[in-house]
Amino acid sequence: MATRMNQPEAKPWINAIHAYTPGKAKSDDGRVLIKLSANENPLGCSPDATAALVATQTSLARYPDPASTALREALGGHYGLESDQIVCGTGSDELLNLAAMGYAGAGDEIIYVRYGFSVYDIAARKCAATVVVAPDKDYGTDVDALLALVNDKTRVVFVANPNNPTGTYATDDEIARLHAGLPAQCLLVLDQAYGEYLDNDGPASFDLARRHGNILITRTFSKIYGLAAERIGWAYGQPHLIETMNRIRAPFNVTAAGQAAAIAALGDAEFVSKSREYNRIGREWMAGEIAGLSNHGLKAVPSWANFLMVMFEGAVSAETAYKGLMDAGYIVRWLPGQGLGNGLRITIGTEDENRGVVDALRMIVEPHS
Repeated sequence: MATRMNQPEAKPWINAIHAYTPGKAKSDDGRVLIKLSANENPLGCSPDATAALVATQTSLARYPDPASTALREALGGHYGLESDQIVCGTGSDELLNLAAMGYAGAGDEIIYVRYGFSVYDIAARKCAATVVVAPDKDYGTDVDALLALVNDKTRVVFVANPNNPTGTYATDDEIARLHAGLPAQCLLVLDQAYGEYLDNDGPASFDLARRHGNILITRTFSKIYGLAAERIGWAYGQPHLIETMNRIRAPFNVTAAGQAAAIAALGDAEFVSKSREYNRIGREWMAGEIAGLSNHGLKAVPSWANFLMVMFEGAVSAETAYKGLMDAGYIVRWLPGQGLGNGLRITIGTEDENRGVVDALRMIVEPHS
């Protein structure tokens, strides 16, 4: 048997990483469950996107456009942005990692907000930067607490808005105030994976990125567009930021089918509007049902995304409810590793799924009143 002295050994900052844990689709004993753990679109994706993806399979022997040119042009036209200031990636996850890698390293600090997306911690540790976690405010971004931690070693600040996994939202004014308080050499990465679920979808943040050289906006096609299987993300920022990311991103990082599907998805505004409204109705209904269980210690964090974070403050713990929901046929997200052991993140699903998971939750907590 090999000893530690004669085998490769990972760097200590890599060993400190806790690998990303995706939302499960099965129970602990292997049963396939109704999946409300990964914030996927219950309506699927646009039929136009499906047709485009299938049609592209005829060219499997050819590499995709490495620059995702047509997709960047479609994104620019759709969002009113300069296409040469867009970079595409393997989901927004790749782009978040590139931002950390491009602008931070050993001896630098990267800040993210407590209860933020777990990829931020991984991205920071991968480049040997020091992780700094800012206190939250009601499970969301506390601008003053975050700015209090900024110093001459701070190189990157990650903020998800709306936030994952809590669903909270910082206003445009708060984001502008945060940016104004950062030094010019510090990159603000504004992760808007759930931006399309907002009624006023991001013009202020895009304008901020257009006017300043230290802000990067990231987006994904995995959520409202329903293309999670294809792993397509994109980022917008000033040319020097995009140049840095192009230097270090993987070549041919977005498949030809994915590029075609994403272009078609952008063209189906009706599907996006339908998805946004369907989610709003389901989220408001579920929030109302959770409020009706407040006497059992349940509370939903106000959400602007396609999920609810439900906190358990009564006789039934989140872990007990998590296991009980699995027994009832539903899988949601329990996140003790992110300091949210007393909460469950529940994706807004179809009407039947929403009613079913709430009924199951009620059956779990009511006997303990």
